[in-house]
Amino acid sequence: MIKLGLIGFPLGHSFSKSYYLNKFEREDITGIDYELYALESIDSFKKLYDTDVEFRGFNVTIPHKMAVMPLLNELSPEAEAIGAVNCITIDNKGGQPILKGYNTDAFGFEESLKPLLKSCHKKALVLGNGGAAKAVLYALTKLGISYLIVSRTKDNGDLTYEELDATTLAAHQIIINCSPVGTFPNIDQCPTIPYEEITKDHLLYDLIYNPAETLFLSKGKEKGATIKNGYDMLLLQAEKNWAIWSNNF
Repeated sequence: MIKLGLIGFPLGHSFSKSYYLNKFEREDITGIDYELYALESIDSFKKLYDTDVEFRGFNVTIPHKMAVMPLLNELSPEAEAIGAVNCITIDNKGGQPILKGYNTDAFGFEESLKPLLKSCHKKALVLGNGGAAKAVLYALTKLGISYLIVSRTKDNGDLTYEELDATTLAAHQIIINCSPVGTFPNIDQCPTIPYEEITKDHLLYDLIYNPAETLFLSKGKEKGATIKNGYDMLLLQAEKNWAIWSNNF
């Protein structure tokens, strides 16, 4: 039995297990299992696969996307450039597990964003600066879209939320929420930006997929903006993960 799984903490919000098990059943893929592994510390990760050759791959979610990197033997070019990993393959050669890290978040984000882009979408505001934001910045650079990072403190970004004003929002027609603000169950929360300056030319993208329409997106929709949640990004990266793993079996 080939084992795949997801590491992170906490994992109550994850869709990965049901997604992959449903995929296996739907596509008649046998001999593979997918399980959740809630690891509060990345130090526990090695114990999972070190003596079990059935483990062939993992997904990685918060808070381990960056912390797992020193434990890997190799990185794909995009994972190295981004500085965060969300997919790992394990190749047991000569009894020694060889781990390679990938980042498929960037692929999922880029492919889900491209159909929404208009000629006015030249610059972006990226809210947050964690592992997910790093993948978004990589994709924006590939697409030729310049950006500013918005964070709670100036040390962690180009602007603070308090510095956002009408001029900044008029110049940046894409706004991407890479922070966890607004995730279920805290659905009454949203990033603190001047929503009154949002127009129909704006594109608001929230990496959150639960709820399907966050308060951030709802406020944008009220102003006529194009809105997009993170569900398609999730599906795209999930299929990309499967392509990477299955090529390694």
